[in-house]
Amino acid sequence: MNTIECLFCDYDNPERNTVIDQNQLVYARVDNFPVSLGHIEVVPRRHVESMFELTDEEILAVHGMLKVVKSSIDLEHHPDAYNLGLNDGRAAGRTIDHCHFHLIPRYAGDVENPRGGIRHIIPGKGNY
Repeated sequence: MNTIECLFCDYDNPERNTVIDQNQLVYARVDNFPVSLGHIEVVPRRHVESMFELTDEEILAVHGMLKVVKSSIDLEHHPDAYNLGLNDGRAAGRTIDHCHFHLIPRYAGDVENPRGGIRHIIPGKGNY
């Protein structure tokens, strides 16, 4: 794949990406289809499909950026909690073949019963 065809490799294009913060290794962008107010993605600049292909430096940069944007979301939107998500592979639901991490703010009452969180990604399997 040509990296310009990749949405996340085309980070300098404001028609495709709303970048809110960046450093040499990663950037944070507004999700194009947010599931909640303040939903962002942290994306490595280097084109890799899997989190397991990231270098230790890139992993630290992702973590640092998540902390930075979480602080901004806290100030602007005051969420009650967060879900952090990664769809690592097509079978996991990934639709863009470039590693990216979702930081999804959660608000009290946004779903009837949030107990179990990401355990419910496979319907009927997260019950305990």
